[in-house]
Amino acid sequence: MESNTNTDASVIDIHPYGRADAADTMAIFLAAVTETAAADYSPEQIQAWARPEARELSTWHAAMHGRNSYVATVDGEPAGFSDIDPQGYIDMMFVAPRYLRLGVARQLLGHVESKARADHLTALTADVSITARPFFERHGFVVEAKQHPVMVGVQLTYYAMKKNLLGN
Repeated sequence: MESNTNTDASVIDIHPYGRADAADTMAIFLAAVTETAAADYSPEQIQAWARPEARELSTWHAAMHGRNSYVATVDGEPAGFSDIDPQGYIDMMFVAPRYLRLGVARQLLGHVESKARADHLTALTADVSITARPFFERHGFVVEAKQHPVMVGVQLTYYAMKKNLLGN
């Protein structure tokens, strides 16, 4: 487990995802999409993305377990999560709305980047929401393409982003 302290004196711990984290991470995902991202996406887009009625905990757990996920806690409370695959792709990075701007996403990104560097990967990639794009840009990612995936018949906007790890 990795501990970090931000300027607000909250302790951010990061640990590998486990079965006990399933309900908390699913709740964080749903809150981040329905509350935080709602500023940048229409209600129809939010519903298509979040699909709370279609989420099943065992399916969520299997997907999280398979993605090499990590969970961040703030003073012991679940606050966010991220993942990284063997090629350096970050599929998910979400922070609970109540823990925004406390350094949770920064610590999670630092954690997965450290894992990527330890595995001698040359880059990190992610498909990033409109909401998350400024965060990723501040941390060295650049937009490679604007994408318009369709989820359950609704078009969304994402950005394919990349961060070169060579020479950094």
